[in-house]
Formats: sequence, C-alpha cells, structure tokens
Amino acid sequence: MPRGDLFPDIAPYETGLLPLAPKGGAAGGAAGGLREDGPNHVMYWEQVGNPRGQPVLFLHGGPGAGAGAVHRRFFDPLHWRVVIFDQRGAGRSRPLGELAENTTPHLVADIEALRVFLGVDKWLLFGGSWGSTLALAYAQAHPERVQGLVLRGVFLGRAQEVEWFLYGLKRVFPDAWGQFSEHLPVAERGDLLAGYLKRLCDPDPQVHLPAARAWSQFEGSCSTLLPSPDTVASFAQDRTALGLARIEAHYFNHDLFLPEGGLLAHMARIAHLPAEIVQGRYDMVCPAETAFDLAAAWPRARLTVVPDAGHSALEPGVRTALVGAVERFRRR
Repeated sequence: MPRGDLFPDIAPYETGLLPLAPKGGAAGGAAGGLREDGPNHVMYWEQVGNPRGQPVLFLHGGPGAGAGAVHRRFFDPLHWRVVIFDQRGAGRSRPLGELAENTTPHLVADIEALRVFLGVDKWLLFGGSWGSTLALAYAQAHPERVQGLVLRGVFLGRAQEVEWFLYGLKRVFPDAWGQFSEHLPVAERGDLLAGYLKRLCDPDPQVHLPAARAWSQFEGSCSTLLPSPDTVASFAQDRTALGLARIEAHYFNHDLFLPEGGLLAHMARIAHLPAEIVQGRYDMVCPAETAFDLAAAWPRARLTVVPDAGHSALEPGVRTALVGAVERFRRR
C-alpha cells in the first residue's frame, strides 16, 4: 500500500455497547447504574487492528457526526490497536440526538471510562474538526494518559469560529449559505442558531428532520475544496444529519461547554506532549488561522499545511498528511 493512501478496509475484531453513568463515568455491566428517569446514554465502541498493538483513539467530528468504517483506514492494522467510538447521541450510540447530559465534560469522562474499561494505559489521540477540540479537552484533563496528538482541521470552539460557521461562510459559499438561511422564515434569519435549535429540538420528525438536513447539507457543501456531491449526500442521511445538526447546535448554544478562557488558556498542561497538526489551506469550515494559533501556543507541535485542500479528512492531500503524521508517531 502506498504510504500516502489509506490502508485497506478492515473489520473490527471487537465491538460493544458501554452504558454510561449520568456524570459521564461508565455505569458498568449490561445495565448496572442506568437511571430510570434519565436518557440512559449507551456508547458504541469498536477495536480494530492489532490487539497487542500501540493504542490510538479516533475522535469523530461534529459534535454529533459519528464515526464510520473509513476512519479505521488511517492506521496500519499490523501496528495499531485502534479504538473508535460514537460520542453521546451520535452514530450507533443511543439515544440518537439526545441532548440531556450531553456536554464536553461528559464526553471527556466517557473517554476516560472507555480507557479504563478497555485496560489502556496511554494512547495516541487522533481527531479532526470537533474531534480536535475534544482531543485537546481530554488531553488537558488527563495529560498522563496521552502519548501525543494528531489533529486535523483544528477547531477551538471560540466565539469567532462559531460566528464564522453561521454567518462568515456566506462570503465564500453564498449559494450554500442561502439555502441554509432560507430554511428559516425571514423574521428568524437574524439569529440562525436560535431558529434552527428550536426546530431541531421539536419532537415532530416533519419539523426536525428537514432542519437537520438543511444544517448538515450546508456543512457538507462547505467541507471540500471542490464540489463533492457524495460528501453532501453522506451528510444528508437522516441518522447522520439529526445527530450532527441537533448536537452541534446544542453545543454552539452553550459555547461548546469549554472551560473558562477556552482551550488555549490551558495549553501549559500539555506543552510537553508531541503533536502533529494537519490543516487544509482552503479549509472554510475551520479556517487555517485557528491551526496557526494553536501551533503558536504549542512548542512541540508540528504544523503541516496542505496547499490544495479544504476541510475534509478524505481530501487526497489531507489524508496523505494524516497517514504520514501517524507513521511518524509509530517511529517515535
């Protein structure tokens, strides 16, 4: 296999469902610790590759997008013990789109619960977009459990980054933004987040599903350097769209549930950890400025700017750089 391409398709050697306690810890057992009055979050997880290999944790984007089979292919299965999971409310975790007890601290605690459950001492973190945010949040909370980080399309959850997604993208994608904004009545377009959140949380599928598709298709339309109908179609699938749009809007509405001062204010906690940052030069969803800001605050970070790529991890230049970054960690 050429080093610049993805590794072949591979099936998990183990999968499971982990009940989660209300505060984010593992509830344990098949049903132990679950509440009768709460959402009863259950996490889907899988392991791929070498059971005795070097552990690496894949963190999907969104929040709420879920992981897929293609995400297994960034890692050499002969070397890596790859752990993949769907975050609360996303993908194969359940309940789908659940917002109760769904915050960044919950997700950080879920990751730590999964690490303990699987008996992992330390692992490499691999995350893109929101996955990079969550990787940083977990590493800052548990630096002693992290060997290093591979981040792509960096998102720090700052107010200006959310504002750019909701309104700034109009400057580059006025057609996609027009469809996104026009899903709402004219009177509600001054606050897109509030208008969408109201519809995404409506219990009627005839209200929340069209809103979810409109939100998710907008994001998919802006995620690649060149138009990609396949990418947009994948974002528009009901299960993906609902998890992504509802949870993303929920997190945006709460400043991503990040600590006071944001992630950059706490970089001293992980200054000793090595990192690889991969950034598409023409990433419009998470513009390159954010990756440069992170690299400037992180002496041990190596920043690779892909000159002909947007946001998607599957763009040729980005996936080449990501595979290369993972390979460099293997050689450490």
